[in-house]
Amino acid sequence: MRLLFIYGPPASGKLTIGRMVADRTGFALFHNHLIVDAVAAVFPFGSENFVQLRERFWLDTISAAAHAGRSIIFTFAPEPTVAPDFPSRLYQAVEHAGGEVLSIALDVEDADQEKRLIAADRAMFGKLRSLGLLRELRPAITACMDTMPPTALRIDTGQTAPGEAAEAITRLIGSSASAA
Repeated sequence: MRLLFIYGPPASGKLTIGRMVADRTGFALFHNHLIVDAVAAVFPFGSENFVQLRERFWLDTISAAAHAGRSIIFTFAPEPTVAPDFPSRLYQAVEHAGGEVLSIALDVEDADQEKRLIAADRAMFGKLRSLGLLRELRPAITACMDTMPPTALRIDTGQTAPGEAAEAITRLIGSSASAA
């Protein structure tokens, strides 16, 4: 089982690239907002119940996939309401089940991020679309990005088209498979 852990700030292209990689690999796409939106329907974002349920659902789903041998892509947005040790607990759960985690970081320059943030398609999953809120949260998001585990690949999505990024990730998966 492989977990592709694709993380990055809002509007860095996680879902777009994740979909392309899923199409190329057959890996299931378990994107961030599937659980965020489900839990937020009941509890306010960032509340204690929200944080606990969101992380439990993420870990339980990914752990079950690992035990079942089902490779998945998990898109994730590091931000202050996520426990700092969540990534290490995620890695432990996958590795405990005999799986492997490949971590891919997506970066985006502020100007590119702000252009993407207001795109209409971001409304589909209740994604952040407020420039004011993004600007307010940016320092905290950057700090969270800085604490993430080492990556197998880092991609600047302002300089790399989504298809090229997906191809680079697909090549990484292939090279990792031959090295294992």
